Amino acid sequence: MSDPSHMAHRAATIAVLVENEAGVLARVIGLFSGRGYNIDSLTVAPVDAEGRLSRITIVTSGTEMVIEQIKAQLDRLVPVHKVADLTLEGPHLTRELALIKVVGTGEARMEALRLADAFRARVVDATTESFVFEMTGNADKLDAFINLMRPLGLAEVSRTGAVAIARGTGSISV
Repeated sequence: MSDPSHMAHRAATIAVLVENEAGVLARVIGLFSGRGYNIDSLTVAPVDAEGRLSRITIVTSGTEMVIEQIKAQLDRLVPVHKVADLTLEGPHLTRELALIKVVGTGEARMEALRLADAFRARVVDATTESFVFEMTGNADKLDAFINLMRPLGLAEVSRTGAVAIARGTGSISV
């Protein structure tokens, strides 16, 4: 009989330190798409002063076996320096940035402002008929705010995807 713990799905936040060069992101994405793995969130940006290294943060989910396979395959890619599963390595912080446009007037407009204040969303653009709110937080917080904005005139959402870092002294730097 198979061990049921291997069949349970879990989310994984994986940080990958790579060479900042053309084609690296395409190779990482190809690893996922070629094997039918889903990427829930993907962010990438240079992280060193020389612009030589980039950090890719991938949020995915799967069985423990699938996640271990993803990490092993990422680690084998030539331009990859380090792979870390932040979800397993201890406490970490995860944040997203969202820009949320709400169009409306009257009471709906006032309610949107009240909720934005409660969620600590900043108004970064305003017209007589619309607001653009800027908000950072974990995905659940952003989802909750966005869902509350739907009946108030939600018009558009742009999100960065997750960025994550280990708490304390731990680091994936090379």
